[in-house]
Amino acid sequence: MPQQHKLLVTGSSGLIGSEVVSYFCGLDWEVHGLDNNMRADFFGPSGDTRWNLARLQQTHRQFTHHEIDIRDRARVDDAVSRIRPSAIVHAAAQPSHDLAATRPLDDFDVNAGGTLNLLEAARRHCPEAPFAHMSTNKVYGDAPNYLPLRELETRWDYADPVDLNGIAETFPIDHTMHSIFGASKVAADIMVQEYGRYYQMPTCCLRGGCLTGPNHSGVELHGFLSYLIKCNLEERTYRVFGYGGKQVRDNIHSVDVARFIECFIARPGSGEVFNLGGGRANAISILEAFALVERISGKPMRHEYVEQARKGDHKCYISNLAKMRARFPQWDITRSLPDIFEEICAAWLARSDRR
Repeated sequence: MPQQHKLLVTGSSGLIGSEVVSYFCGLDWEVHGLDNNMRADFFGPSGDTRWNLARLQQTHRQFTHHEIDIRDRARVDDAVSRIRPSAIVHAAAQPSHDLAATRPLDDFDVNAGGTLNLLEAARRHCPEAPFAHMSTNKVYGDAPNYLPLRELETRWDYADPVDLNGIAETFPIDHTMHSIFGASKVAADIMVQEYGRYYQMPTCCLRGGCLTGPNHSGVELHGFLSYLIKCNLEERTYRVFGYGGKQVRDNIHSVDVARFIECFIARPGSGEVFNLGGGRANAISILEAFALVERISGKPMRHEYVEQARKGDHKCYISNLAKMRARFPQWDITRSLPDIFEEICAAWLARSDRR
């Protein structure tokens, strides 16, 4: 009888981690999750992910939760040694560049130190296991803002046709302001690449645009679409920070992230980098997001404007998906923006009904 595949997922109660857990349980993998609900520490009760952990435990018999802080090197090493996973998905992080500015030590210890702990444990105990790291487009800092841009009625967009399909993986990461969060994620990103190249381990960095979906505990400091939709449904005021509300993000559903990770695990490379987002088809500005959620919910969007943009924030960021599609032609985006909005609306309303 063939041995069952084992997957280790960090941040398993978060948006991407929980989607990966569900997806691979659906493929009949044995899935182990590492999570300590630090999101509640970072963002308070609204960021708590225990509801998501309970959902996973009730839904998936192949799932085992491990209450482990990825900053704890000894416990991470012990867990990897005991589980001996066939593959690792590293989705645990401090995800907010606003919060990082007030808690830089915690930010770096989680994002950079935690990643190194996991890489070294993998090198020691399962160096052949594909290692997919959830990085971020913030590794490019604010350099995308210095591309030629044009201001349209509801959004910023690229002015040069050569940039039309967005930011490619060859875009430079130097000589730019990253935010403290972006800098800690750069450290992790480079280390994941280095373990792949130096030790010939099968690693990749997935530089996410706006990762989203119905299982996101969105808060003001992190979780753009989830929080925006929650504000609309609960008739709260959403604060817009700078750029006239015309800043653009490309949004990818968490299930499409999980599908890409499956592709990489099946055919890994060493030290690979992919810009993982929704592409131009799933790009939307804040103003455009207001209009779309109003059409879906029937409620007006309450908002106020703050002139000062967030440091290191992007005016326009669209992921160029050409490399992903060329490397894995069986993969593509399956969830459109209206699909994503509808799902997130339904999820927030269902959670409200359960209270």
